[in-house]
Amino acid sequence: MMMRVSLSLCKETVSSLLDIPSGLLKSDFFCPTRHKEKVVILMGATGTGKSRLSIDLAIRFPAEVINSDKIQVHEGLDIVTNKITEEEQCGVPHHLLGVINPNADFTVTDFVDMASHAMDSIVSRSQLPIIAGGSNSFIEALVDDKHFRFQSRYECCFLWVDVAMPVLHQYVSDRVDKMVENGMVDEVRSFFDSNVNYSTGIGKAIGVPEFDRYFRAERFLDKRGRSKLLQEAIQEIKRNTCRLACRQWEKINRLRNQKNWKIHQLNATEAFRRHGGEADEAWEELVAGPSTEIVAEFVYDISSKALLTSPAGAIRVPCGIML
Repeated sequence: MMMRVSLSLCKETVSSLLDIPSGLLKSDFFCPTRHKEKVVILMGATGTGKSRLSIDLAIRFPAEVINSDKIQVHEGLDIVTNKITEEEQCGVPHHLLGVINPNADFTVTDFVDMASHAMDSIVSRSQLPIIAGGSNSFIEALVDDKHFRFQSRYECCFLWVDVAMPVLHQYVSDRVDKMVENGMVDEVRSFFDSNVNYSTGIGKAIGVPEFDRYFRAERFLDKRGRSKLLQEAIQEIKRNTCRLACRQWEKINRLRNQKNWKIHQLNATEAFRRHGGEADEAWEELVAGPSTEIVAEFVYDISSKALLTSPAGAIRVPCGIML
């Protein structure tokens, strides 16, 4: 079972775990009178690996994950919505994931309220909230909440996992093919009915309305006709996913430039170009490793120089799980 460590450890204990002089640990995370809690926000277009990075960080820091994807918050259609599986979660607690009725609307206000409650709960356990998901409008509303609940209580670190669009488009295209292989068509068919509403709830998910014409016509067509309609639906899903990725990239770039948010951009393109072990090595070198340094410096106020000079270039707790 994965051991977890409290962020409320005293500075001396953390100093010994990190093998870094306690004088370098300046963060008021260790002080009960600190003014603001720490929150990490992971951003990126669909398919860039936000969920993967959230787990990488949550097994290196004592953390819990809050989903900020407006579709994944709904229950059901796990393949279509590409929800992180229980196995992939690695024992890390997740919030706002598959908890809303599939047919219910989930508004920006709902997200701000529920995410705020989740953050309060997480920090009460001396854990680090990691918010991850592709709905940047939700993130914007949370951070810029008109009641200033977020800004008055939390200090945040933004991480942007970025992938060159031509490479990402090929990846999401391949991912749709794998989703089809894993049973996406039957999953959507079980959800479909002639009166389905594609403007509310999980019906808005890319991968649901694209199959409408196919499901309505398939029983009237021969094998060749069904295959043609199915391929058209799949290609439409790929196009719509690529368009979504472009819109998300533009939104993040706008938030960085217009909101003056300090967003750490991590270029994961090379990790997506490679395969197998080489891809994993590139991900660690370009994304997970740098993110760990950024978050450690943010949470514990440890300088990057101190991190880089730590033994083996890593921060580890006695159980072997990276802090």
